[in-house]
Amino acid sequence: MQMGDRVASGANAEFTVDGRRVVVVGAGRSGLAAADLLAGRGAEVVVTDVRATAMPSPASSRVSYEFGEHRPETFVSADLIVLSPGVSPEQSAVRAAREAGVPVIGELELASRWLRGRVVAVTGTKGKSTTSVLVGRLLDASGFSTLVGGNLGPALSAQVDASTPEVIHVVEASSFQLELTERFHPWIAVLLNLSPDHLDRHETVERYATAKARILANQEATDWVVVNADDPQVLAMARASQARRLSFALEAPISDGITLVDDVITRRTPSSSAPLVPRSAVRVPGRHLLQDVLAAVAVGVIAGVMPDSMTRAVSTFEGLEHVLEPVCRVGGVQFVNDSKATNLDAARYAIESFDAGVVPIVGGRFKGGDWRSLRTALAGRANAVVAIGESRPQIVEALGGTVPVHEADSMATAVRIGFTLAAPHGTVLLAPACASFDMFHDYAERGRRFKEEVERLAGSVTEVREQ
Repeated sequence: MQMGDRVASGANAEFTVDGRRVVVVGAGRSGLAAADLLAGRGAEVVVTDVRATAMPSPASSRVSYEFGEHRPETFVSADLIVLSPGVSPEQSAVRAAREAGVPVIGELELASRWLRGRVVAVTGTKGKSTTSVLVGRLLDASGFSTLVGGNLGPALSAQVDASTPEVIHVVEASSFQLELTERFHPWIAVLLNLSPDHLDRHETVERYATAKARILANQEATDWVVVNADDPQVLAMARASQARRLSFALEAPISDGITLVDDVITRRTPSSSAPLVPRSAVRVPGRHLLQDVLAAVAVGVIAGVMPDSMTRAVSTFEGLEHVLEPVCRVGGVQFVNDSKATNLDAARYAIESFDAGVVPIVGGRFKGGDWRSLRTALAGRANAVVAIGESRPQIVEALGGTVPVHEADSMATAVRIGFTLAAPHGTVLLAPACASFDMFHDYAERGRRFKEEVERLAGSVTEVREQ
């Protein structure tokens, strides 16, 4: 319906790295993809990482590696520095190079300069991955050529060679990626929500919000912003954009946008209502995930996806791994993996998805906020809380007066304690409200370990019964 409003912008012909010396900081998924992209366009690339990591096999003779330290001379002699999302722009070697006049950009910004297709960019404190994947499914169901990536899946740099004017790039964009953008220009920007997160890096909520707002910085009047009208902070952010706006809401009354009417996701205008997707077609649990579905449907409306295609995509989408993922039942106790709930708000929404008898496993490397914000959700719902990781003392202090808090020094212990506390018919919910890096490589490893320990528990319970 709306696809003709703006033609895909061509790749930036003025931006070239041919013959230039480019330093890529961080040898993870995004950094290595950026290095391959740069080398393929003629740059001499140095990949540097403070971790003493085994060197990957060079994809090109133009790529070299420095591991174990950041050498100041490497940075100040560069023509361009590209940061992986996990690297702070305030890192000392990066800051010194910037002060010496070396340009510093992020991997997302780098890749976006060579994209030829349209961009749908999704940001928010929670729900980015679910919304991004579902947007991709909706567009695929309608016959669009779609690539999903960014903060999940393939790095955007890995998509550049496949980018054509017909492609729609659905990009999950984190605050770490957005804070280093300069020309990044989404055709559709999606603002899901905003609550305190990543304060260990951004330091204040204001700086975190400023990074998120970069998603709107280069939009024009022919672009779109999809915004959650239930969240006053992102709604205010969207009002500063010159792009056209399409709202979605579950709670706020809206006369123009995507909402739920008589259990049907509906496109409402001041003069009409058009039913799009029945609520019964939504397979993902939790009211907060229903909001993500509304956001994805809003993108589908802008792109001209027909209701039958939307319903087909929504009805076959059962959610993502590590997002309110049912694991199994053991002796009447349900186990649910929400390892991707890495901040307090995400954990709160996960807890509120259940009735009485829930035992949340929380803790890890805390990213900021107030643990007391979970008290209301826990009261009346939780039998107890199991605390893991380096934030255990904070959790005991903040929540011990609301529910019993039990400490565990491993995931195996946490699972077994949770099982005992949730019996006979409750739910053990992994919803850490924290990053994973104190105990695991990432949230995915944490979620996999949880599921492995649940499987071990199930096996031991079965063995006892058989005996």
